[in-house]
Amino acid sequence: MTARKRYWLMKSEPDAFSIDDLQRVGREPWNGVRNYQARNFMRDGMKVGDGVMFYHSNTKVPGIVGLATVASEAYPDDTQFDPGSDYYDAKATREEPRWMLVDVAFERKLRDTISLDEIKLHADALGEGFPLTARGNRLSILPVTAAQWTLLLSLEKH
Repeated sequence: MTARKRYWLMKSEPDAFSIDDLQRVGREPWNGVRNYQARNFMRDGMKVGDGVMFYHSNTKVPGIVGLATVASEAYPDDTQFDPGSDYYDAKATREEPRWMLVDVAFERKLRDTISLDEIKLHADALGEGFPLTARGNRLSILPVTAAQWTLLLSLEKH
């Protein structure tokens, strides 16, 4: 029996790492996550082949800009061990790492951004539990149901 494919929305600020950057490199470790719930999604929830909506945050028009795939199982984020890194964690050790990551592989850019404003217009259809439109949610990684994935992709202009 094969496991059911899962879907995720992963946020990145485009000046830090954009969909264009992912397209250029093809595959990249999703490092620097320092939130335990987001880490747990990567460590415990993500599987190779899961779908990813790439979301640009902290930009003029925040929204979904592309699609990617989870390309590795979770493994320790090396930035936690590097004292020169912004993501250094003095409490982390190689024997007991605190922070995990997955690799993400580029699939395609969307023709146009599916803006947060447009997503909010469909909040009722997405359901009350859709974390992106929930008040106060600042997580960088969010689970997306298959129905939400389908609805969000239907908003892409053709």
